[in-house]
Amino acid sequence: MEKEKFYITTAIAYASKKPHIGNTYEVVFTDAIARFKRMQGYDVFFLTGTDEHGMKIEGLAKEEGISPKEHVDKVAGEIKDICKCMNISYDGFIRTTDEQHEKVVQKIFNKLYEQGDIYKGSYEGLYCVPCESFWTQSQLVDGKCPDCGREVKPAHEEAYFLKLSKYQQWLEDYIETHPDFIVPESRKKEMLNNFIKPGLQDLCVSRTTFTWSIPVTFDPKHVIYVWIDALSNYITALGYDPDGSSEQFKKYWPCDCHVIGKDIMRFHSIYWPIMLHALGVEIPKKLFGHNWILFGEDKMSKSKGNVIYADEVVDTFGVDGARYYLLSEMGLNGDGSITYESLIERYNSDLANTLGNLVNRTVAMTKKYFGGEIRQPEVKEPVDDELIALAEETPKKVADFIDQYRMADAMEAIMTLARRANKYIDETEPWVLGKDEAKFGRLSTVLYNLLETIRFLGVILEAFMPETSEKILAQIGTDIKGLDSLKEFGGLKVGSSVGDPVPLFARIDAAKFMEEAEAKMAAQAAAAAAEEAADAFEPVPLSEQITIDDFAKVELRVAEVKECEKVKKSKKLLCLQLDDGFGGRQVVSGIAAWYKPEDLIGKKVIIVANLKPVTLCGVESNGMICAADAPDGSARVIFPDQTLPNGAKLR
Repeated sequence: MEKEKFYITTAIAYASKKPHIGNTYEVVFTDAIARFKRMQGYDVFFLTGTDEHGMKIEGLAKEEGISPKEHVDKVAGEIKDICKCMNISYDGFIRTTDEQHEKVVQKIFNKLYEQGDIYKGSYEGLYCVPCESFWTQSQLVDGKCPDCGREVKPAHEEAYFLKLSKYQQWLEDYIETHPDFIVPESRKKEMLNNFIKPGLQDLCVSRTTFTWSIPVTFDPKHVIYVWIDALSNYITALGYDPDGSSEQFKKYWPCDCHVIGKDIMRFHSIYWPIMLHALGVEIPKKLFGHNWILFGEDKMSKSKGNVIYADEVVDTFGVDGARYYLLSEMGLNGDGSITYESLIERYNSDLANTLGNLVNRTVAMTKKYFGGEIRQPEVKEPVDDELIALAEETPKKVADFIDQYRMADAMEAIMTLARRANKYIDETEPWVLGKDEAKFGRLSTVLYNLLETIRFLGVILEAFMPETSEKILAQIGTDIKGLDSLKEFGGLKVGSSVGDPVPLFARIDAAKFMEEAEAKMAAQAAAAAAEEAADAFEPVPLSEQITIDDFAKVELRVAEVKECEKVKKSKKLLCLQLDDGFGGRQVVSGIAAWYKPEDLIGKKVIIVANLKPVTLCGVESNGMICAADAPDGSARVIFPDQTLPNGAKLR
């Protein structure tokens, strides 16, 4: 019997820079759904990838002094590394620079043009480079891009346009008659009321002001603009071609669900269905617009020092710790929030204390009382029924939540079962039963119920925390898994043996971790501020010209720092003992805010050697250390070639 297909996609990641943990949420969320659908027996195809064209990428590559292709190759590699780090089980990874994708996008553009759905005109309006979006003056918020809040620039150029207005009524009717097309409901209302019903403007689909994109075949000075290029990935990856599509495309299309961020819902719910309808291609079954993961209440930003990357979280919390946090934190109706404090709290509470402790002490008690053997349940009591009933209900609850894309609720249902099992331990007190051999019949029942509940947890968690699932099942000594094995409580084989009790999750020392995290965030913010200052740096205007004779009056010499200490009466001054090649000298410099004494000892510096001595805070200074003004306002000492001899003259 042929399996029912299930095709699910993420939005393709923009290959401008390494994505942070908030960007990673989408691919982890989609991966969990794909894995669960595979467990349910579906023939799943899970697609992700990278969006690699556009003015922004062209500009970034120019700043780096490399080609746009070199830039996107690097970032696409980083994105694939993150997918590997987060244990993402995608079936396809498309890049919009793939040759086949580019050829089919050109065919799509040509077909829409030839049938009159694309026409040539000119564009005059406002453009946001980061979002690659055009706006009218009335659409701006406080004069800035309504999506990202950044500055927009006036734009005027010849362009091709897609006739959105031609299909407005069709789209409105389609959305109204397909209530499950856009979810959640709030997204559907937003699209209809804010964008579609007020009237659709035709969409600019080509550009002439940059070259890093796919050329229009019949008008090479134009390149195909982002949305026809990027959105088409969902069908080109499967083998769609206007001249004849692949069997894979025919098998998996239409898409069962596009998982996308709320900020790009407009493009997917308006541009994409109109493009497909104009091409004569069936519309996706569902668009799920998720919320954002914020840092506390803010968007992640380098300037705020609050950018967290997936690999950094994995280093401390493990891949499944990171996956669990992302999947459990984002509710359906509001933005999620990530802070180091909440990461530690959820990890320690849910994973270390609840799930990890349940598995560890149950396996340990089975080892202690029965030598690791799983015994036949003998003496049953009413308290067993509640645990068993909840265990049997949980797989269906999780499946229902997954069908509704309520991931956080699915994770809570799993954790509720783990908490109930821990409560069952407190209710039955197996350590008391273990003291009396006459009660071993009851103890065998209690431990069997706990181990079977743990098996339920291990099986269900395979979609969400694959490595943890494998470890749990290994510890209870079973390979009985698959959702079908959870239809009835009691699948664990009597007479088999559990493994060794190994802690699944080590508790995190919150105080120590936060100290390190705060220092890292401060350094990140300082680096971003320095980078921003460097971008905005304007040199101080030159002073009036001097002659060579004037310059010759200044003796610049190389000297080596032998000793250095802070001046006791000052927070700004350092006192340096220098070997200047002439018997040594003492110099006082106001650089204590930027250098520690140990940073300078052993270094060669440049001094003004013939400067008249002065006394600073009671300490005599015979010369001056040469330093430069940095963009962030600091002073940076100029270090010469360290092989120069002490006393060497600069000229």
